[in-house]
Amino acid sequence: MPRLTLQALPDYSFFVKRALMAACPMADDNERLGWLESLAEEPYSREKMKAFLQGADDAETLAERMRLLRREVLLTLVARDVTGRADYFEVVRTMTDLAEETVSRTVRVHAKALSLRYGVPMSDSGVPQDFLVVGMGKLGGEELNVSSDIDLVFVYDEQGQCRATSECPNPRRELTNAEFFERLSKKVITALSDISGAGFVFRVDMRLRPNGDSGPIVISSEMLEEYLYVQGREWERFAWLKGRIVNEPVFTDEKTFGQQCKNLYDVVRPFVFRRYVDFNAISALSNLHKLIRAETQRREAGKDLGIDVKLGRGGIREIEFITQTFQIIRAGREPQLRLKSTLSALSVLEKLGVMNAEQVKRLSDAYVFLRNLEHAIQYVDDQQTHRLPPDEKAREQIAVLLGLSSSQMVEKLMQIREYVAQVFDGIFQVGEEENQEDDWPEGWSVGFERAKEALANDLEKMGYGEARHCADRVLELMGSKFLAAQTESARTRMAQLVKRISEMCIKLASDDKGVAPEVIFTRFITLLEVIAGRSTYVSLLIQYPKVCEKVALVLKTSAWAADYLTAHPIVLDELVDERVSELDNFSPVDWSGWQDDLWEKLREVEGDQETQMNLLRDAHHAAVFKLLMADLEGRFTVERLADQLSALADAVLEMVITLAWQTIASRHCDVPKFAVVAYGKLGGKELSYASDLDLIYLYDDPSPEASKNYTRLVRRMMSWLTVQTSSGILFDVDLRLRPNGENGLVVSSFEMFKRYQRNEDGTGAWPWEHQALTRARFCAGDRAIGQAFEKEREAILRLPRDKEKVFSDVSEMRARMLEGHPNPTSLFDVKHDRGGMVDVEFAVQAMVLAYSHEHPELVNNFGNILLLEMAARAGLIGEELAEKCVSIYRNYRLIQRTHRLEFGDGPVRVDRTEQSENIATVIQLWKTVFGSEGPLRN
Repeated sequence: MPRLTLQALPDYSFFVKRALMAACPMADDNERLGWLESLAEEPYSREKMKAFLQGADDAETLAERMRLLRREVLLTLVARDVTGRADYFEVVRTMTDLAEETVSRTVRVHAKALSLRYGVPMSDSGVPQDFLVVGMGKLGGEELNVSSDIDLVFVYDEQGQCRATSECPNPRRELTNAEFFERLSKKVITALSDISGAGFVFRVDMRLRPNGDSGPIVISSEMLEEYLYVQGREWERFAWLKGRIVNEPVFTDEKTFGQQCKNLYDVVRPFVFRRYVDFNAISALSNLHKLIRAETQRREAGKDLGIDVKLGRGGIREIEFITQTFQIIRAGREPQLRLKSTLSALSVLEKLGVMNAEQVKRLSDAYVFLRNLEHAIQYVDDQQTHRLPPDEKAREQIAVLLGLSSSQMVEKLMQIREYVAQVFDGIFQVGEEENQEDDWPEGWSVGFERAKEALANDLEKMGYGEARHCADRVLELMGSKFLAAQTESARTRMAQLVKRISEMCIKLASDDKGVAPEVIFTRFITLLEVIAGRSTYVSLLIQYPKVCEKVALVLKTSAWAADYLTAHPIVLDELVDERVSELDNFSPVDWSGWQDDLWEKLREVEGDQETQMNLLRDAHHAAVFKLLMADLEGRFTVERLADQLSALADAVLEMVITLAWQTIASRHCDVPKFAVVAYGKLGGKELSYASDLDLIYLYDDPSPEASKNYTRLVRRMMSWLTVQTSSGILFDVDLRLRPNGENGLVVSSFEMFKRYQRNEDGTGAWPWEHQALTRARFCAGDRAIGQAFEKEREAILRLPRDKEKVFSDVSEMRARMLEGHPNPTSLFDVKHDRGGMVDVEFAVQAMVLAYSHEHPELVNNFGNILLLEMAARAGLIGEELAEKCVSIYRNYRLIQRTHRLEFGDGPVRVDRTEQSENIATVIQLWKTVFGSEGPLRN
């Protein structure tokens, strides 16, 4: 349907018809429409608003000029919007600009007038104090609609007394700051909202101030802080989420005004945003929405008032609630979510993986349509209404303003409301209230011992083995001191959660006979014991049944994963992340975006090392858990998972270098000329979940301060990596591979490292250290040093060597490893026994040392699998043997991974007969490379 023409607009908008007649009383219709056309040619800019109000320096002139300005701005917006020249964003931006300009001008004119009578408000230290107008709601979000009221809260920074100044030399009476700003508040409200002449500027709503209508009309920042932390309710966190200062300074300069604004924001921010992920917010906002929906239904009872596109089911408010809830939950840990605009916040929620791309697009499109519909409803008669009337003629009038037919408008509205309501109900579990009736034995929910026998019987009937043990664990949880310290509501939620989990574990075990329900259940109870004192996690599991199911699946699938989850319950948040399901073999091995996000959080708490250490640990644990989830669901090969874990460790080390260097007061340069070299599993990019890091540290810096400062840097780095904080540790680190081992310096100059490795004086590297070098690589720090290391490593590995001596030395090292890892069982140790992983690795390392001077491609640190294939192509081993050993080595790693996930750390030992053919093939590889069977176990 074509958009409306300007000529037809007055027939569809009583406001436009009335406003044109008032603005051009002596003109005919053509002249009025010509004037409206000139208004509609371009957006009504903020500069044009300023020019309109220029010279209105007294209260009476300003009041008249602002009302005329509002009329002109609204006429421009209606004309541009209904003819298709403006979009939603122009409309709300222009209305927000109008509110900010009129509020600022009103404050300035009335504050100046009052100061001539009473002096300028000052702090006790003599700093001028300005009036801070906090725009809440849609004004704070910079998304004001065309007939909206404005929600305001008035604040000033410090208590004090008005004083005479050079501009106000003769005050009649000096008021306190509170008295001055109270008078100013009343004048501002009246100036904006009183109807006179051309109407009003904005209706002003002050009910969001502390204590609402019964509270003082203006308060100091100190009073606000006391209120928020003593009396502040959950719904006020959502209100203050949008809070934004919308006026300009009057008595202070920009810098002082900025500091006063900052002081206010510093009070509000920690009240709104918790430092943890706050899933309690879901329950709070859900309850608030229930009250609003109930009130809407009460008002509509027995009346046909039409559809409320703002407060009704699937309306504007539900999209805003969805967005604000996730902001409140996460913005404590995700500063980029601290946005005022609904659409901007939705976009970031997609980026963070909280909502998927399709949801965000559909909700964003729905929000724009609903807001445009709201504007069309209000264009009819400039009324503050959000209802689409039931009358067909009135609906047609609104639809034409939107450029639609009535049937198209209603059909699209119904589709949108249904989708929004579906998403909202899914998040807030509307209509899925837990059954409050408790059919379990009396006293179980408070841990009474007398309930044990009956509870064990009930659990046994449900299908639990070891029912008495399960009953014991439940009663220990429900009677714990952590739960006893919670509110009655929190304890009730925990009881509901335990009952839900008990049913879930039976169902999960019936789907897979390999894991008994009592195993899953007791693992879950152990997790609940850890989070019992953290109601936000309990709220998460109750509010998100799918997350609860995911947790149960993790606990069922892997004992190691269960222990990891219990040790780091903060990673529960990752189960809500829509992006977890996107990780697979084809995901890029790139953690730079993760680093960028983490740096942003670390800068928020700059100077607080303990908090930074915890943030780094929490972020690493969360990243590992995401990889673990993908792994448990079979979306990673062993090699690709190792690539991701190794790259993640590199990213952590890169950040730790910077963080640790910043803590050294005596540092002699901004960027350290320092590098980290990884050996072992990290060096070979074969890192697993709980691997320690074999590292050495190098520097190349002529400064006389270098040795001392880089030694300090390494010690600080070790603290960042290995110290146990409330969030755990990052990695265990082994430095024994550094030059001279445990007797050597913790950090070496690059020149010293070269001399040691080349061993020209006979006091340097042992053969086994060159063997270790085959799996070494630069992983973090100064790129130039990294390149020099790689060049030196290649040169050392390509040195001609006596092959027989190489094979003898490596074989001797293999014998030592056998002695160090005895296997008293008849089982096969997949890693350390002959025919296992170490044999494959040593065979590869021996070939690299013996043949790299002839086949330089072997020095590339590509990992054992690719190096076996390269050795076959070079003719060092047969292609069929290489192919078999690649398959066997990959299988060994898979066995090791599966065993570790199920049983945790410790030797990985399996039935020897099942691996006999693989063992024989690996021994054949050894014979081919070394010319002998090699060492045997005693």
